[in-house]
Amino acid sequence: MLAIERRNAILSKLYLDGKVIVSQLSEEFDVTEETIRRDLEKLDKEGLAQKTYGGAVLVQNFSTDLPHSVRKRANVEAKQKIAEKISSLFHDGDCIMLDASSTALLLLNYIKNLKNITLITNSVEALIELSDKDDWNVFSTGGKLKRGSLSLVGPSAEKTIRTFHVDYAVCSSKGIDIERGITDSNEKDSEMKQAIFDSAETKILVVDSSKFNRISLIKVCDVGNVDIIATDTQPEANWVEYLKSKNIDLIY
Repeated sequence: MLAIERRNAILSKLYLDGKVIVSQLSEEFDVTEETIRRDLEKLDKEGLAQKTYGGAVLVQNFSTDLPHSVRKRANVEAKQKIAEKISSLFHDGDCIMLDASSTALLLLNYIKNLKNITLITNSVEALIELSDKDDWNVFSTGGKLKRGSLSLVGPSAEKTIRTFHVDYAVCSSKGIDIERGITDSNEKDSEMKQAIFDSAETKILVVDSSKFNRISLIKVCDVGNVDIIATDTQPEANWVEYLKSKNIDLIY
């Protein structure tokens, strides 16, 4: 196992359990404890973990990008629930645009039975997943492969997105706040999500319950700009009232 693969595996454990122990990791990965300490030190310097005596704990930093392999394993049950809930919105012949989020990717499992779908995405993994769908029209945005993820970003990707007008757009975010709006952790992803939402008749934000009342680095748009918010559990009462006042459909 490469060092980066081991660190990603450690991050996955941190994300799921909140903490890791050096001696246990050393045994699991069959490396010395000193090697594990170096791994944890690197994760600490990157702002992804905080070293503790004998191990490390997860840093809940909503302005930091976690590797795709880690995000894909996080809150899977909640994301599957969200994907299944919104799948009934789509019908044969729809034009759909998806971002590169793990929730959007899970949605494909629930709508693959639909026919004559046109789908545009900047997700490399979604493109691979749909490579055998002969009856779908699948478009890649092109663009630059973003380091640490399987997403395509940049001016050329954004330009491609803005040439389309679709029925539905599905995007996630790192945070959603009544005052600060919908936010994400970096400029490139935020610009892509803005373009995807701008290209859609119906804008769907998919966020698990941990994202409410969280603020990340870059604003994507105001909450009122989306038409539907899908999550895994009912939000707090103030959110329910706020979304109702903005005529935003809430699915949970």
